[in-house]
Amino acid sequence: MKHLTLLALALVLIATICVAKTPYQSVLQHSRIRGRPHGPNVCAMQKIQGTEKKYFTNCKQWYHRKICGKPTVISYECCPGYEKILGEKGCPAALPLSNIYNTLGAVGAVTTQIYTDKAMLRDEIEGPGSFTFFAPSNDAWSALPDEILDALVSNVNIELLNALHYHMINRRLTSDDLKHGAAFASMYQDFNVHIHHYSNGIVTVNCARLIKTDQHATNGIVHMVDRVITAITNNVHTFLDTDDDLETLRTAIAAAGLTAMLESDGHYTLFAPTNEAFEKIPPETLNRILGDPVALRDLLNYHILKNMHCAESIVSGTPMETLQGTVLEVGCEGDELTLNGKAIVQKTDQLGTNGVVHYISELLIPDSAKTLIELAEGSAVATASKLFVEAGLSPHLSGSEPLTMLAPLDEAFKGSLTMDSEMKKLMTNHILKDQLSSKSLYHGQELETLGGEKLRVFVYRNNLCIENACIAAHDKTGRFASMFTVDKVLTPPMGTIMDVLKADDRFSLLVGAIQTAGLAELMNQKGLHVVFAPTNAAFNAMPQSELNRLMRNRQELANVLKYHIGEEMLVSGGVSSHTRVKPLMGDKLELSVKNQTVYVNRVPVVEVDLMATNGVVHAVNALIKPLPPKPRTDREQADGPATRTLPSSRASALDFVYIWDVCSSYYSNKAIKCIFLNESSFVFLDDLFQKVMKSHSSRTMTRVQ
Repeated sequence: MKHLTLLALALVLIATICVAKTPYQSVLQHSRIRGRPHGPNVCAMQKIQGTEKKYFTNCKQWYHRKICGKPTVISYECCPGYEKILGEKGCPAALPLSNIYNTLGAVGAVTTQIYTDKAMLRDEIEGPGSFTFFAPSNDAWSALPDEILDALVSNVNIELLNALHYHMINRRLTSDDLKHGAAFASMYQDFNVHIHHYSNGIVTVNCARLIKTDQHATNGIVHMVDRVITAITNNVHTFLDTDDDLETLRTAIAAAGLTAMLESDGHYTLFAPTNEAFEKIPPETLNRILGDPVALRDLLNYHILKNMHCAESIVSGTPMETLQGTVLEVGCEGDELTLNGKAIVQKTDQLGTNGVVHYISELLIPDSAKTLIELAEGSAVATASKLFVEAGLSPHLSGSEPLTMLAPLDEAFKGSLTMDSEMKKLMTNHILKDQLSSKSLYHGQELETLGGEKLRVFVYRNNLCIENACIAAHDKTGRFASMFTVDKVLTPPMGTIMDVLKADDRFSLLVGAIQTAGLAELMNQKGLHVVFAPTNAAFNAMPQSELNRLMRNRQELANVLKYHIGEEMLVSGGVSSHTRVKPLMGDKLELSVKNQTVYVNRVPVVEVDLMATNGVVHAVNALIKPLPPKPRTDREQADGPATRTLPSSRASALDFVYIWDVCSSYYSNKAIKCIFLNESSFVFLDDLFQKVMKSHSSRTMTRVQ
C-alpha cells in the first residue's frame, strides 16, 4: 500500500509539472504538491534562516534545504489568491475580488497603499481600467536610502506619482505573460520595464524579484516585488561612461572594439572590473594583454555573459557561458554573488536598457589570454613550473612560440630534485613543438620535443598517454601555447628493450636467458611489445635443479619467456580492470590495478613503464604462471571433472611446476587430488566427485577409460 501511495504521488507530480506552462508555474506546482498534506491550496515555502527571504520550492532545493549555501526552514502558507477560513484545514477560500487599491492592502503591500494615497493615485487604481501593478513590499520601501525616500515623499505630486506610475502597466499581465526578455511600456512616459523569467522559476522586473504573484483585482492584477524599481533610459555602455571607477575598463573596451556591441540591443551581463581590480595585476602581464588585441578581446568577453542575470536569479552555483566561449561559475553565498567560487562582486544590478552590470574587485583572466607560465600558476603543477624556470626555459614559457607543455602533477615527483644537465634535458623534453589539443591526438602519432626527442602517443579505452605519462586533466589552452597536465614524469625511450634490460643489473639473468633462448633479435628489432620482465629475484626463487633444467632446454625456455611478452604496447596508464594481453606463447595474460599497483596474472609489477623504442618493460619479482581455472558452477560440476590441457603435446618445466602448485593449493579448503591423464592433461577431483567415483557406475567408467 505504501508503494502504491508513493507511485501515485510521483505520477501526480509528473502530470502537474508537465502541464505547467512556465518555469514559475512548475515551481509553484511543486510547492502545491509539497503543501497538499496540509490542506487545499497550501504552498510549501522555503525561508532562509536569519532572513525574511522566502521562495517557492523546487525539487533540488526541497531535498538540499539550502539556498545560496544557507540552510532553509519550511513553512506552509496559502498559495497566491487563496485565504484561510477559521476552523477549516488549509486555504479553501479564494480571496474576494476588489479593486487594486484594496488588493494592495489584502496582500500586505500597506506602504505602497499609503503612498498611492499621498500621490493622489487612489482614484485611478480604484476606478475603471485594467492595470498591472508591481507593488514594492513594505521592506522594499524601508530599504531605500533616507535621502531618496524623503525626496520622493516631499514632492508627492511629481516624483512619488512618477515613481508609482513606473510600477504600473496599462494592461493586465499574469505571471504566464511575463516572458523572459520581454519589455512592457510603463505608465510613466512609456519607459519600459524589463522582465526576466529564469529557468529556476525566478521572475524579475528590472531585477526586482516577484515574491507574490497573480493577486487578481476587478480592475487588474498585483504582483508584489522585493524592491522599488527605477526607470532605465541608458544602455550599458552609457552607464559605464558615467562612472569614473570604471575608467580603465572603458578604455580597454574601446581599444578592443566592443563599444558598439555594448551600445546595441541585447541582454548582456557584464562583470565590470573596477580600476582597482586592474591595478592588482602585475604591470608586465597587464601591459602584454592590453597590447595584444586578441588577448584583450578574450579577456573582456570573458567578463560578459551571453544572457542577462540579475543577482536575484542566482540561488546556487551555475556554469554560465561567456562571449569568450568558456564558462564562469556564477553562484552565491548568503547575500553575496560569487564568481568561480570567490566573493568578489562588490555591487550588483546596475541596470541598462540592454543588460546589467555587476562590479567586481578582481580581474578575471581566461586561459586563452595567458602564457604557458601563467597557465601553470595556481594549479597542481607548481613543482613542474618551478623546474621549468630553473631549467632556463622561461623565454619559451612566456613567449609567443606555439608550444605544448607536459606538466606532471606535483605528486609525480619523488625524492630530492637537483637541477643538473640531465634534469634540464628531461624538462626540455616535457615541452612539445607546436600548440596541440589532446582531442586531436591519435594512436601511434609522433610528437617532437624542444630537446629533439620523438615521443609516441598511445590511445587506450580509459586513457590517452604520451609515452608513460597519461593526461590527468582537461587541456589548458593559452594565447599561443597549451598545457597538458600528466600523471607521471615523462621518461623518453632510451634504446631498445634489450638495451633497457642490459642497462639494469636486476635483469642480468633475464638477459642471459633471452640470449640462450634466441630471443635477443626479437628484443632489438622494430615493433611494439610489452615485456613483463622477471628480475634476478624471480629466477632465484625457483629450485636450483629446476632452473638449471629450464636453462638447458632452449625450446622450453623460449616458451616460458614468450609467455612474458605481449603482442602490443601497454603502459601502466592503459591498464584497467580485466585488461587482457595476448602473449607470444600460451593463453592470455590478465591484468588489473589495485591500490595503484598493476598486477599481471595476480603477480604484482614492482616497477612500471621502463620505456624502449620498440616497447615497454614492466618488472616483476616472480615468474608469471597461467591462472588456475575459475571455480565451476553446480552445472559444470555435474557434467564431470574439469580438465586442463597444457599448451603443447609435451609439458614444459614451467607447466609441471604450475600443475603441482595447483594440485597443492587449488580449493585450499577442500581435499583436492590431481590425476594425470597423460603428460599434457590432468583433472581435478573434489570430495564430492571422489564419493561418486566410489560408486559402481564410477568404477565402470574408470575401467572404460
